[in-house]
Amino acid sequence: MAEVLSLVEARLRTALGEPDSRAAMTFVGTDRVEVLRFLDAGDRDEPGESPGPGGAVVRYATLGMSARPMADPTVVVADPRRGPRAELVLSVRAGLADTDKVLRPLAVLAASPQVEGLVVAPGAALEVGEPLWPGAPFSSVLVAESGGLVADLELDAPLDPVRFLPLLPMTPNEAAWKRVKGAQALQERWLAHGTDLRDPLRGSVPLD
Repeated sequence: MAEVLSLVEARLRTALGEPDSRAAMTFVGTDRVEVLRFLDAGDRDEPGESPGPGGAVVRYATLGMSARPMADPTVVVADPRRGPRAELVLSVRAGLADTDKVLRPLAVLAASPQVEGLVVAPGAALEVGEPLWPGAPFSSVLVAESGGLVADLELDAPLDPVRFLPLLPMTPNEAAWKRVKGAQALQERWLAHGTDLRDPLRGSVPLD
């Protein structure tokens, strides 16, 4: 477990640079989860995002979710080695909101495979149950495809690779629309309207 997390952190540092802060949290019955904060002065786009205006971007990445493989909750005895592994990455524009308060919600989401038996995969919607940060118009996120900002990390067989899954904040209206129309349709709507998904204060995309 420790070896996997060391490799994961090295991959994050290679892709995002040195973290300027980190926080650790432990929930009952789970392993420790850390959230690392990276400040990016550039403007790199992630899968599913429309290019937005330039400016600094803060990226938050979990570290700990990939220590164990995610297991299908219907399986009676989970394989301790085989199964999908992932970490979560959230990108928001810096200086527009108190987004550092997202650390705990991100840690909760990262712990959900252990706590709730979830298998987090692209296209899934994850509900936080409260604003992602004070005043945020989002309480849920859409899980996007990996392989863009942070490349997948291959591990020695029989371990599955670690995938770094971008999280795209959704307003309540967008989350409801996604449940009916699907993740791809929502991402196409964002793209068609040039939605800046890293804007921590943005409103809902037109859904008529």
